Amino acid sequence: MKRYDVVTIFPAMFEALTGHGITRRALEEKRFELHTWDPRDFTSDNYRRVDDRPYGGGPGMVMMPEPLQAAIEAARSRQRAQAVAKPVVVLMSPQGERLGEKVVQELSREEGLVIVAGRYEGLDERLVRASVDREISIGDYVVSGGELPAMVLMDALVRKLPGVLNDEQSAEQDSFSAGMLDWPHYTRPEEWRGMRVPEVLSSGNHAAIARWRRKQALGRTWERRPELVDEAALTREDRQLLEEWQREKQALREQQEQQQQ
Repeated sequence: MKRYDVVTIFPAMFEALTGHGITRRALEEKRFELHTWDPRDFTSDNYRRVDDRPYGGGPGMVMMPEPLQAAIEAARSRQRAQAVAKPVVVLMSPQGERLGEKVVQELSREEGLVIVAGRYEGLDERLVRASVDREISIGDYVVSGGELPAMVLMDALVRKLPGVLNDEQSAEQDSFSAGMLDWPHYTRPEEWRGMRVPEVLSSGNHAAIARWRRKQALGRTWERRPELVDEAALTREDRQLLEEWQREKQALREQQEQQQQ
């Protein structure tokens, strides 16, 4: 069982994970466990204060190191008591490395994570240097706190746990699992608002379907995220499929232009 501890001043937000969907079912099936720690519970003043003004001036407040350190240590101790030899402390931060499939794969191999969800202008840097193993960002933008990024990370991790998804191939076929974006998906009805499902998908020819899906995944990735194609080790067949997709796309574009004239 994977063990996840989250340090947050808003533990109730994580009911979105524990009360709904795939993560709720995985929790009930004891495929992972989640424990939250509120830094306010580790304060000594009557106001349960966890933030203060930044040295050097400026707007906003900074989270104080001591309450966070105490919460992190409590989380580490709990995991060690449950045979996690070295819990990894992850800080959700706009300054961190970008969350991608490679990072998810790496963190999915850890038995226990302590995820710190910061607030305000950030954390005291001394706490980061002393206790954080990795800083993770979900993108080049700023949200109000680390809770939503922490839930994004946990959802991505839980999906990879054995038995969580009903179809064992679902995780393997997700976007980015093979380094490419996903292919287009279709379901009933066969025709909707004048648009039909590609014939190959109802042909029953599994080899042709697999070839079509790979070609669409390559083409969609080249069109939307070309850097992923540049980084991938494409096979000769992949390159042929991509060139075929590009020719078909160009032919369709020319056909549409003629119709508009």
